[in-house]
Amino acid sequence: MKTYKRHRFPPDIISYAVWLYYRFNLSHRDIEDLLAERGINVTRESIRLWCIKFGAIYTRRLKRRHRGYGDTFYIDEVFVKINGRQHYLFGDNWDDRLTTIILAGWV
Repeated sequence: MKTYKRHRFPPDIISYAVWLYYRFNLSHRDIEDLLAERGINVTRESIRLWCIKFGAIYTRRLKRRHRGYGDTFYIDEVFVKINGRQHYLFGDNWDDRLTTIILAGWV
């Protein structure tokens, strides 16, 4: 790709750093630390400049892949201990008014 010309690091590392920044909302220092753990020594200033230069491209790609939620059905379930007894809580948000139905059962 032409946009990566004259950069010291390969496109995979640059795209990974920018992806981390925009996907997980990490700071430049956090990304610097994550890359250092993998043996890649890059400054946070380089990461900042990559995010400025390549950020618009990656955010467009991420938004294009994210189709939104529309009329999909999501289920939330969790195990909770109340007074030493474990309960199974099940909730679903299934209409436009965000009506939540919570059913509790014993486990």
